[in-house]
Amino acid sequence: MTRVRMAVVGVGHLGQHHARILAGLPDVELVGVVDNSAEQARVIAARHDTTPFTDFEPLVGSVDAVSVVTPTIYHHRVAAEFLRAGVPVLVEKPICRTLAEADELIALAEKTGVPLQVGHIERFNPAFEDLLRRPITPKFVEAERHGPYTGRSVDIGAVLDLMIHDLDLLLALIGGPVRGVSAVGASVFGGHEDMVNARLEFDNGCVAHVTASRISQRAKRRLRIWAPEGYAGIDFVTRKLTLVQPGDELRRYGLRPEKMDAAARARLKDEVFGRYLQVLHRDEDRKCDQLTSELRHFVDCVKTGRRPRVTGEDGRDALELAERVLGALRCHAWNGSPEGPVGPGAFPKPTGWLFQPTSERREAA
Repeated sequence: MTRVRMAVVGVGHLGQHHARILAGLPDVELVGVVDNSAEQARVIAARHDTTPFTDFEPLVGSVDAVSVVTPTIYHHRVAAEFLRAGVPVLVEKPICRTLAEADELIALAEKTGVPLQVGHIERFNPAFEDLLRRPITPKFVEAERHGPYTGRSVDIGAVLDLMIHDLDLLLALIGGPVRGVSAVGASVFGGHEDMVNARLEFDNGCVAHVTASRISQRAKRRLRIWAPEGYAGIDFVTRKLTLVQPGDELRRYGLRPEKMDAAARARLKDEVFGRYLQVLHRDEDRKCDQLTSELRHFVDCVKTGRRPRVTGEDGRDALELAERVLGALRCHAWNGSPEGPVGPGAFPKPTGWLFQPTSERREAA
């Protein structure tokens, strides 16, 4: 069996896991890892018996494929060099900083005829894969993606760091186009936005509320969908899918509590789930690692020339929608007037200390 010669460019928090997984795949030869920290490159290379580099350019002519896991600001430069040389690229999300950069990568991949895959990892979450196999027409969606502050990905904000995952999932699930976008969010620590809420209105009538925060105490990543077919809920952390659909009796006759006698109404709360609404819990294999699935898929595309599940165009579409959210975010007037504070970096001044009730403040005064 011919092994695919691969390298990982950027072996920080996430990239080192790319290196670990690729080094363990039987049809992959990890020929090198790259990091601008010579010590980090040396440590990860020693761990996987490969060669460390501080510059990616020596590897351009020496690999069959590459995984680009650098900060977003370097995605275009690194990926473009490999694509020009006809080397397939997996680039982490977001695909690039700008749509122009994304368009150039897509054009290069098309010109050289090699796969360009974008690392929207939740597409490979088994709960989402299960949902896509089911007949569902979303009409209202809530997506939440919250996590603790890590100090990583400081070159981008919560929209491109976190929310873009769910924007990609919504586009994959609902399609487009998106008719309207409104958003509100704040920069808590300064710089980029740290928490965001967006409302998306799709041409097909679906409405989605999407929130992202990177200053939450606990991680929460879930998707909830209401549709004519029923309800679907995904917990991306536990990889659990919950489905609720109307039972046959409810579909045929409906439910008219006002016509029930007192005894029937008393039983209703115990019969709603089971008799009228059917519930199915799909607890996917928790040992399943979506990063491994994503990398295996990419390697298969390299070997077969198949089109990746998450293409460069998909990455561009998610980036375009993210830019629309950011645009709406920057235009939000906190006091309802453009003369007042506008945008995530101009949060209104506080009226006092939250932990001190108003009555205590008055007494202290």
